[in-house]
Amino acid sequence: MTVTSSARLLFVHAHPDDETINHGATMARYVADGAGVTLLTCTLGEEGEVLVPELAQLAADQADQLGGYRIGELRTAMAALGVIDVRFLGGAGRYRDSGMMGTPANEHPRAFWNADLDEAVGHAVAVVREVRPQVVVTYDENGGYGHPDHIQAHRVAMGAVTAAADPAYRPDLGEPWDVAKVYWCAIPRSVLERGMQALRDMGESRFEGVGGPDDVPSVVSDDDVAAAVDGCAFAGHKADAMRAHATQITVDFPYFALSNMLGQEVLGIEYYRLVRGQRGPAGPGPEGWEADLFAGLPDSP
Repeated sequence: MTVTSSARLLFVHAHPDDETINHGATMARYVADGAGVTLLTCTLGEEGEVLVPELAQLAADQADQLGGYRIGELRTAMAALGVIDVRFLGGAGRYRDSGMMGTPANEHPRAFWNADLDEAVGHAVAVVREVRPQVVVTYDENGGYGHPDHIQAHRVAMGAVTAAADPAYRPDLGEPWDVAKVYWCAIPRSVLERGMQALRDMGESRFEGVGGPDDVPSVVSDDDVAAAVDGCAFAGHKADAMRAHATQITVDFPYFALSNMLGQEVLGIEYYRLVRGQRGPAGPGPEGWEADLFAGLPDSP
């Protein structure tokens, strides 16, 4: 993969830790290759479950200080990946974690799920026009697994990609910019099935369970995958970034688990669906997937 200093990616995520789980190896690889990597996070993750007993009182139903704590976790995680351009949509704390669908957290006046979409898109457009990324990465229309903040992050990211290119939209937010390619998070079913079977074969006991592919967000048919970015050389960086999100993730490399204690592999190769732009040349693998998110794109200023 040849990356020029003009290559720029923007990752749009709902909560701190989403970026590392889905794209940590990719982010570290592109930083190492000299690309500009920007992370835009939409909430502080205030409603997350706390996995560190001595920090339990930070939770939303107690001191409600988890969001501020997770800012620090995110900064430490991004330092492990080498990412220095870290932003929050509309500024830190503008939008609150909405919790799972149908919970009381959905009714909070600052819940991201209830945000004015035009306002939120405007905040994202300002970032797109400033950063001028050729590639944007976010979730699919279901947010991977139906979390309201993931769905809203998808809506904001996709809305911003369209609006940022429109000269008539908010000229006060900068010059128009046309994003060349948009990818959504994806995990090929075959890859996940192999990893989970490996855990079962090991008699894995460090986590409570090893479920099936339908228990994991963003699982898609192999035919729906467009790109596979090999960041295996940075899997250790990804694991370190996961450890930085200690309130949310348990890591026993090469495996990790969230609050559901469902064991998953820390993937060094990360996968993507292409939903905007032209697919570039295939990489070396037999699947015909791109090996570079910039595949097929000319150098850009």
